[in-house]
Amino acid sequence: RVRRVLEHQRGRARGGARGGCVACWSTSEDARAVAPGRVRRVLERQRGRARGGARGGAAGAVRDDGVVTRVAPDALIFDFDGVIVDSYAAVTGAINAALVDHGLPTRPSAELRQFIGPPTYTAFRELAGAGARSAEVEAIVATYRRHYAAVYLTQTRTIEGIVPVLGSLSQRVPLALATSKSVTFTQPLLEALGLERLFAFVEAAAPDDSGDDKTAIVGRALAALAGRGCHAAAMVGDRSFDVEAARAHGLLAIGVTWGIGSAAELTAAGADVLIGAPGELETLL
Repeated sequence: RVRRVLEHQRGRARGGARGGCVACWSTSEDARAVAPGRVRRVLERQRGRARGGARGGAAGAVRDDGVVTRVAPDALIFDFDGVIVDSYAAVTGAINAALVDHGLPTRPSAELRQFIGPPTYTAFRELAGAGARSAEVEAIVATYRRHYAAVYLTQTRTIEGIVPVLGSLSQRVPLALATSKSVTFTQPLLEALGLERLFAFVEAAAPDDSGDDKTAIVGRALAALAGRGCHAAAMVGDRSFDVEAARAHGLLAIGVTWGIGSAAELTAAGADVLIGAPGELETLL
């Protein structure tokens, strides 16, 4: 069964009038042929949606025949860790090494999963229990960066199946990367994994990990995409931070369940769509 989240976004209907491609998402039994696998959606019917079909089925309407239509995204913004790359071993190992160096207890790797994805200083403030941007947090982050720099190029791999999907999608719409990872690590990792060519734009935190607020980073990606004439992007992420950033900018929020965050986390944050495998992204779009 396919569950959907439909939240009509301002201007989506106008996008169709401007020539945007319209994708049909069916709530009937044939939906499995349209979006197979573990595609789950939440349907939020807004007042008057059902009447949209009688008025001619505007983009974003729920028609009387149960088919939901929506303007297809003209660009995609991707999170990095957990969505495109598996950095679990590199990040958790470097975190524990930094904690030990500063006289703090190590944490089980499973417990550290939640710290993959959030802005770096946010993660270490919680791990250290110190005040915001305190001297201790600054020192631990610097140590973490040193340990991470020694292993990240050899201990990070791409998510199985994601590279061909990115290759196919990049031929259809511009792709942007929006990550809270420092550009110091993002750019070399993209090059080492052969992914740089797939992204029209890359937005990341500053070399010192400042400016790592996810909403601001996604905003920079949107500004870059607007220069290409793209005004209906969707966000693809695996953590609540990604979904919240998408919603802050009025974007379609696509949550992936193969990453760090759980389906419950993504749903609670307000994801419009959840998918369970990279190939389902192509089918969905």
